[in-house]
Amino acid sequence: MNTKETALLKVLELVKRFNEQLPAYKNATYNETQTRRDFIDPLFKALGWDIDNEQGFAESYREVIHEDKIKIGSATKAPDYSFRLGGGKRLFFVEAKKPSILIKDDIQPAYQVRRYGWSAKLNVSIITDFEEFAIYDCSQKPMPTDKSSVARVKYFTFNEYEKEWDFIWETLSKEAVLKGTFDKFLAGTANKKGTATVDKEFLNSLDQWRTLLAETISKDNKQLNEDELNFIVQQTLDRIIFLRIAEDRSIEPYAKLQACIKHGNYFSNLLYLFKEADDKYNSGLFDFKKDIISNNLLVSNKTLKLIINQLYYPQCPYEFSVLSVEILGSAYEQFLGKTITINDKGKAVIELKPEVRKAGGVYYTPQYIVDYIVENTIGDLLQNKTPFEISEIKILDPACGSGSFLLGAYHFLLNWHKDFYLQNPNNKNPLTPDGNLTTSEKKKILLNNIYGVDIDTNAVEVTKLSLLLKCMEGETIASINNQMKMFNERVLPTLDNNIKSGNSLIDTNYFDNEMDFGVERKIKPFNWKKEFEAVFNRDVKVDKRIPFVKQFNKVKTLADQTDELIKAQVLNEPPVKYGKLNGGFNVVLGNPPYVKVSDKNVLDYFNLNYKHQDYQKDLYLLFLEKSKQLLVDGGKLGFIIPNTWLQSLKFRAIRKFLISNFYWNKILHINEYIFKAVVDTHVIVFEKNSALQNNGVQIDILKKGKIINHQTIKQQSLPQEGDVINIISSADEKNLFEKIKQKSIFIKNICFTNVGVKPFQVGKGIPKQTREIVTQKPFVKENELKPNGDNWMPLMRGSLMNKYVNLWNNNSWIQYGEWLAEPRDSKVFSQKEKIIVRQTSDRIIATIIGKDIICRNNLHVILSEKLNHKFILGVLNSKLTDFYYNQINPEKGEALAEVKKSHIEQLPLPIIIQNNQLSQKQIVNLVEQLLQLNINLQSATLQTTKDHLKSKIEYNEDKINELIYELYELTAEEIKIIELI
Repeated sequence: MNTKETALLKVLELVKRFNEQLPAYKNATYNETQTRRDFIDPLFKALGWDIDNEQGFAESYREVIHEDKIKIGSATKAPDYSFRLGGGKRLFFVEAKKPSILIKDDIQPAYQVRRYGWSAKLNVSIITDFEEFAIYDCSQKPMPTDKSSVARVKYFTFNEYEKEWDFIWETLSKEAVLKGTFDKFLAGTANKKGTATVDKEFLNSLDQWRTLLAETISKDNKQLNEDELNFIVQQTLDRIIFLRIAEDRSIEPYAKLQACIKHGNYFSNLLYLFKEADDKYNSGLFDFKKDIISNNLLVSNKTLKLIINQLYYPQCPYEFSVLSVEILGSAYEQFLGKTITINDKGKAVIELKPEVRKAGGVYYTPQYIVDYIVENTIGDLLQNKTPFEISEIKILDPACGSGSFLLGAYHFLLNWHKDFYLQNPNNKNPLTPDGNLTTSEKKKILLNNIYGVDIDTNAVEVTKLSLLLKCMEGETIASINNQMKMFNERVLPTLDNNIKSGNSLIDTNYFDNEMDFGVERKIKPFNWKKEFEAVFNRDVKVDKRIPFVKQFNKVKTLADQTDELIKAQVLNEPPVKYGKLNGGFNVVLGNPPYVKVSDKNVLDYFNLNYKHQDYQKDLYLLFLEKSKQLLVDGGKLGFIIPNTWLQSLKFRAIRKFLISNFYWNKILHINEYIFKAVVDTHVIVFEKNSALQNNGVQIDILKKGKIINHQTIKQQSLPQEGDVINIISSADEKNLFEKIKQKSIFIKNICFTNVGVKPFQVGKGIPKQTREIVTQKPFVKENELKPNGDNWMPLMRGSLMNKYVNLWNNNSWIQYGEWLAEPRDSKVFSQKEKIIVRQTSDRIIATIIGKDIICRNNLHVILSEKLNHKFILGVLNSKLTDFYYNQINPEKGEALAEVKKSHIEQLPLPIIIQNNQLSQKQIVNLVEQLLQLNINLQSATLQTTKDHLKSKIEYNEDKINELIYELYELTAEEIKIIELI
């Protein structure tokens, strides 16, 4: 293996040779292939890369993939090199050019490589002809008119290789990648402000195309209702995108779609193409028995021409040969949050679905969470299995959305099978010569193992599309033609029996006492045992005594077990207790919706059919209960859900249910907001098993992308009757909480607290407010100067304040008086100075405001005659208070997290004695500075000034934290606990 020094010597030999024969290499007859062989390959070999696969890995595991180049006009359809590590994960692309090309100034090569890198969601990629070497930031959307210098982060020539060698080796060598220095380089180039990621841009494109199609189809096809319009627009887009991806992946001839917009009726031409695809692919996507609308549809030539041309170079920024199915799924997940409606004027309008609007948007699960759940559920089940045994494992996402979890599961299974056959070679292995699974094997895995349900019909179609595209990865025109000729079978499977649309939580018994087709279309009741008859009518062997993962399809006696706990729990049972049980799914996984149920009829149904729910029906809790019915004994459950069920007083019944019916394997607490909504989430990995409880439940914390082992607990030690569970706090955290408590006085004992004014509520106020008043909101004026009339006063609300910040600026007013729903005591608002705390938040956020400002009911007001308000404010905004609040708020983490008055009252203040009055004065002084610094920050215009102010603010906040730690006499280890929260 080359060292940094020996590698440089080899590169300098290349430089010398290139320099000596420069005119010959610059001649246009010296081509790209020669450049790669003579210079670019040796350069990257010197950097430690196995360019020629001398290690003999299967093609799909090579470190460097040499792409087959397909020239279409001036466009190259695949990157020349793809550098990879760790199971095929791409790191960067390299585009090779011949030396006669001017890389520094030529627009086309730069656009080309940026297009590849951006489409594959890589942070950087490279162009080189050895003479020139350019690295591009690929996080920025490429435009065909961009100069070659746009997004270029590094450029040097062959004469500068020696001078730049430290950078080259420490960034691009294989050794650097393995040590993580390449990742540090990426961190410095990626995610700049204003960059447009490919999934977000593709979503924008989808929205534009959908709007164009919806408007033109609804205009020319008045007979279509909203459901039909949504179906046909989605179906048409999916078909076009599928075929366009197939073209860039060399499965279909390039520009076949473009040929449809050259003459005649463009949509008729497309229909011919779609029907041809049905014969070829056998995919439900092109099923014209299901689609009886398209044949009689009128679609504008102009619209289709616009959409299809935007899918091709140079208008199209996407390179579909490297655009992953996962990236498409991320875009489609957001796309599915909108629907087409027809307004009063008969015009098609795109708008958020009501349930999405209510939930605050659509939140796509990050890939690393999908991977974690898949590995800890499916991965556990696959240990020591054969492909035959694995064919019996049924995997379900009961709220599949765009299919991200099913796609992750399928990808995992494909890799597992490929690895198995490579490690156990024989003549019957279903592998192609390049080490990939055959199409037939990929189809078989998909049909045997993957199942999904979603209430949204369009989501189901997107899930099918994603899975079919994944199934088709690696195929070529030749492999498809060979399959059709030799095996007389079409390329893709029909997924209608695996991925279905329906309401996972409501069975067909919903209509026992009612038959209303309109309601039925909305509710979509779903009978699991009928829809998946083959899954539920199969026999599964299980041993009830032990965790399922240890014995799936294996006959084990008691003597086989080494776990003393398990032996103790089955002392009174015979040596072997296993048998055939009714079927179901072996894995249920996903991200169920976090939505409170409000429909009365649906609530009544849930109250009758779900017995382990208290007070409030949250859909994710209902999915937890439903999972028991869907899983076989020993089946694995892997969900990402809000963690409120652990500590909320409202959810006693579901806690008892989960402790009683599941063997708890792992809980991963996610100590960051991975969704835009303010919601604390965690991953649970449980196993359906009412006979056993785990003596070592693993509790981990995900912080800044790293999983930290937090603690191990005994399931038996949890409250068995459903009392509040605190598994996030370790013993050290609990001890620290008690120490702070003992050294504190509390807000309720030294301050007056109140909730701000509630302006509107039907039936409240004098005279009583009507619905019209509540709708028109006459007593509040936002974003305008003070209105004319009596009693108008400044109104402070949650969105106008932040930590040490008051953003009110003559722009929010309330007409104060008894006509308000809950006006509160005016004395609260006439004080010279008061502390306010934001109500809608997952943490304590406080500032100070002056007198005669009315606070709205999304703020808490704190007044004290005994302690300086600025001292209290410093403590409230400190890290110590954050830590303490995490311990006392059992409902922290709801989608709209709330700081309640009861929480405020429980917050601690350090007991002030003679010895620490100096610290108190120092905190007051620092808070006064912070209030002024934040005022200055709001008016600053220069970035350098803003940076300086932010630095000073951060310094003052750190000093306050240090002083508070001293007041509580915390040790270094205790401080570390707080700082990690």
